[in-house]
Amino acid sequence: MKGLLQQLRRRTPLGWLQLSHEKSRLLVALSGIAFADVLMFMQLGFQTALYDSNTRLHRSVQADIVLTSPQARNLQGMSTFSRRRLYQAMDIPGVKSTQGMYFSYTIWKNPQTRRETGVLVIGFNPDQPAFDLPDVNRQLQAIKMPDTVLFDRGARGDYQKAIAQIDQGKILTTEIEGRTITVSGLFKVGASFGADGSLITSDLNFLRLFPRRQSSSVSLGLIQVKPGYDPKKVAANLKAYLRNDVRVLTHAEFIEFENNFWRTNSPIGFIFSLGVSMGFVVGVIIVYQVLSTDVNAHVREYATFKAMGYSNYYLLSVVFEEALILAALGFIPGVAVSLGLYQLTRTATNLPMYMTALRGLQVLILTIIMCTISGAIATRKLQAADPADMF
Repeated sequence: MKGLLQQLRRRTPLGWLQLSHEKSRLLVALSGIAFADVLMFMQLGFQTALYDSNTRLHRSVQADIVLTSPQARNLQGMSTFSRRRLYQAMDIPGVKSTQGMYFSYTIWKNPQTRRETGVLVIGFNPDQPAFDLPDVNRQLQAIKMPDTVLFDRGARGDYQKAIAQIDQGKILTTEIEGRTITVSGLFKVGASFGADGSLITSDLNFLRLFPRRQSSSVSLGLIQVKPGYDPKKVAANLKAYLRNDVRVLTHAEFIEFENNFWRTNSPIGFIFSLGVSMGFVVGVIIVYQVLSTDVNAHVREYATFKAMGYSNYYLLSVVFEEALILAALGFIPGVAVSLGLYQLTRTATNLPMYMTALRGLQVLILTIIMCTISGAIATRKLQAADPADMF
């Protein structure tokens, strides 16, 4: 290792000297790599935000096991099943308690602008806390009042004045399905790709808002397991015992159920994955053009090196050195620009767009691979260069 380091110190940084000689070409190359990195950062950020935003409610549900209808597609497309299955689940050893939950995606009037927008309405029995959300659990008595709901302060849209009034203790009224409702409090989950926000109320209020829904048909079944029992084993027993008109999921499987919908059954997940691939391909093309132009511009010098006895390996290492330098220098402005765009996206959409060390490492590795592939393609002509043909 010591000998290798000494050899690297004695080695002339030919790759860097060639890149820095044409500063305008270097700046263009770095801009292209930064652009490709920004594309990959944004697509990966949107993809992560897609999964995180659509599973925040799932992660906050207080349940070891969740029952859904087999026809349920995702949280915004829930089908119903008979509440009788919850009573039957109590027969299984290890089941501590069960409760039903209602979901419906509907249109409400923004209490601030009076414009109609979509929200997800959630109803459950306030005597049995269903969410690990302190703001909700402190206000369970409030949602027992007729036509009273809690509003998601992380919703997407013009709600700043309305939220400020509620924070001051004022009560707002608006409409859902032609029925006047009262917004008495706030909680925070946040917007998602499926819904701009959420409303939480009691099961009785939910059925008042949606009179066509039957109380005997629930959207979700939440099951708590007794201490000392394995939720996976209890879930397996439930699958064997209950009829096939319900789907039995552990809490982790319930989260993956939502992710799988957006990953495989929605075009959005595919589009973001395709965007990352396109950013990678764009970067390969840009770096290849830069390195290929550099090789063509210095092909006589490379041929002279070969005539002097330098091996193809040395000449190829120069090109790969240039590729790695471009990858490292182009990554820095790519990260900087992406951080600004992440902040802008969070402000505009309320989506959880954050830069993580893992994502930064992922894009850096992709950038190095991208530049290495470009260098490998650009060296084909260099390998075939014959000093006798150059002069």
